[in-house]
Amino acid sequence: MSKHGRVLVAMSGGIDSSVTALMLHEQGYEVIGMTMKTWDYQSSGGSSKETGCCSLDSINDARNMAVSLGFPHYIIDIREEFGDSVIDYFTDEYMAGRTPNPCVMCNTHIKWDALLRRADQLGCDFIATGHYAKMNQNQDNGRFFVSKGVDVLKDQSYVLWGISQQSLSRTILPLGGLHKTEIREIATQKGFDELTKKSESYEICFIPDNDYRSFLDRRVPDIASKVKEGNFVTEEGELIGKHRGYPYYTIGQRKGLGIALGYPAYVVEIRKDSNEVVIGDESKLHRNGMTLNKLNMQKYDLIPTKNFVSNTQVRHHDPGTDCLITQQDDNLFVKFDVGVKSIAPGQAAVFYEGDDVIGGGWILNSFMYD
Repeated sequence: MSKHGRVLVAMSGGIDSSVTALMLHEQGYEVIGMTMKTWDYQSSGGSSKETGCCSLDSINDARNMAVSLGFPHYIIDIREEFGDSVIDYFTDEYMAGRTPNPCVMCNTHIKWDALLRRADQLGCDFIATGHYAKMNQNQDNGRFFVSKGVDVLKDQSYVLWGISQQSLSRTILPLGGLHKTEIREIATQKGFDELTKKSESYEICFIPDNDYRSFLDRRVPDIASKVKEGNFVTEEGELIGKHRGYPYYTIGQRKGLGIALGYPAYVVEIRKDSNEVVIGDESKLHRNGMTLNKLNMQKYDLIPTKNFVSNTQVRHHDPGTDCLITQQDDNLFVKFDVGVKSIAPGQAAVFYEGDDVIGGGWILNSFMYD
């Protein structure tokens, strides 16, 4: 048994998770690799070639890495779990008039919860992934939390806010202190240069053609009877055109509206109950307040003070905006220093203290303070 313990590494077959396994193996951990089959894209009726962590090529790449380094590798089929936690959530949110964030749900309920269950079955002390973020522990209260990775362009702390304390306490994130260029150098130096030639996917893994509207059409039973043509309106209620149905639009959308108003027009609000999509110019997208619910706290169990100063991101790779945050039970009220563009209900918002994740929640609504 290794003096460092046994660690179950989530291996997608890509360079990041492969180098994660390689680093932990060389550091003296007893490594077990695991590749999770989360989604069969062809079964959904899509026309694109299956790519990413679910493809046969990626599974084989992960297995080959494990064999070459001499540690066990397992493949598990969690399509049912993924469907319950991610796919159903994704379609339900659009049908509710909100904009989902499936990557957060996947990390919270699949890459961590599901992985930890298998780790327990295999007697593993830890789990590890190839995310660009750091693990830390608050010495004042003992709580575990995620911090931003040093590679600003690759930082993934935003999508890890939903992970529980129990899961974080057993998590290792080896890549948080490295840049992508260093990861490529490690792969080359250790004889895995082929990993550096693999392309990276930035689409939602179960929608590789990036067409979520067609995915809804295929996935939602009898969607034609549930989604009807509706009205494009201004904030003042003026009718300016027809749309194909509220789920097919997102806050901040400009392209594909099919209307000409003489100025750049954007979706600024979605009204599910009346099947209206509100259109306005860019200035209408800015809000300086929002409410979050379904919080998950990391660095602190509660916001330390009323009107706590934070920097909050409302989407992945958002540079963040300074704000004051106030917690009331399971709700968080945010007042930004300046207006923030395209705050979408249903998306995740993550609040930081410096580089440290204080916690996060789901955006309930946005508004303008007087």
